[in-house]
Amino acid sequence: VQLAESGGGSVQAGGFLKLSCEYRGWTYSSYYMAWFRQIPGKEREGFASLNSDGSTIYADSVKGRFTISEDNAKKTLYLQMNSLVPEDTAIYYCAAGPPVIDGGDQYALSELFYGYWGQGTQVTVSS
Repeated sequence: VQLAESGGGSVQAGGFLKLSCEYRGWTYSSYYMAWFRQIPGKEREGFASLNSDGSTIYADSVKGRFTISEDNAKKTLYLQMNSLVPEDTAIYYCAAGPPVIDGGDQYALSELFYGYWGQGTQVTVSS
């Protein structure tokens, strides 16, 4: 399994970006997937997840501004980011994880929940 992010870049505050994550070699029909981000010197933060049942979870920091989605046919996970602010500057990672389980949603933004990671893509938001 390989995950590859793309779409990062530099944007001014108030702007938007759309990240993509192609997941090659993925054959599971039940799964969680998520987006994480990391600022240098800080822990990686999970902020958006999606599972194969269509359920989505967002951290308060991005709720209403970011949207996670997927195109199963293209094996691609997306992150639409609107109303970007400088605090969104980070390296963004996509992650793929275990099958959907009862109670699994409570772990969906936890780094330890995921076993497959992309290499990351830089997003820089200037004021």
